[in-house]
Amino acid sequence: MSSSQTSPVKYFLSGGFGGICTVITGHPLDTIKVRLQTMPVPEAGQSPLYRGTWDCAKKTVQREGFRGLYKGMSAPISGVAPIFAMSFFGFGLGKRLQQQTPDEKLSNKQLFLAGAFSGVFTTSIMAPGERIKCLLQIQQGGNQPQKYNGMVDCAKQLYREGGIRSIYKGSFATLLRGKYSIIKREILHWCFASNSTQLNPLTNTPKI
Repeated sequence: MSSSQTSPVKYFLSGGFGGICTVITGHPLDTIKVRLQTMPVPEAGQSPLYRGTWDCAKKTVQREGFRGLYKGMSAPISGVAPIFAMSFFGFGLGKRLQQQTPDEKLSNKQLFLAGAFSGVFTTSIMAPGERIKCLLQIQQGGNQPQKYNGMVDCAKQLYREGGIRSIYKGSFATLLRGKYSIIKREILHWCFASNSTQLNPLTNTPKI
């Protein structure tokens, strides 16, 4: 592995671009997920607000148009580039801090520690964005009143209501979620690396 392959700057740039692509493709499903999770419990004899994923998507588009699926995207799209970039940067830096030489191959444990190190960087950016995003996503369209008029207005109201602590509410849960993602990523990396060692390098088939 060359030093250019482990450059934190390259991790930073590739992480930022990858993060933007992730938000654009995944935000509609995230909006549906948040609305299903936060919909009110129906009273006896009443039907639930949404019967499932497709029903939620259908009603959202009918009431708010296709843009309703992207409600609240301004918060993650403005933060996801620095989040992913800082994650990749922290991962690259965590690897470099453990390497004695630029070409040294790290163990699975060292890669895990580098991933955990990167999670510390992202929480400070991710937590406020996640809180604002969810508050905007659960606002129903149509004729219902809107408490927040966009990302900036939401941030201002949260700050007025409880200061910086209100904006960072739920940060610990966000940090734990980030650690779970890191563990999952490293397990997948370890499994892929283990399987690749069992493949014939010429035919890419399992060795006998």
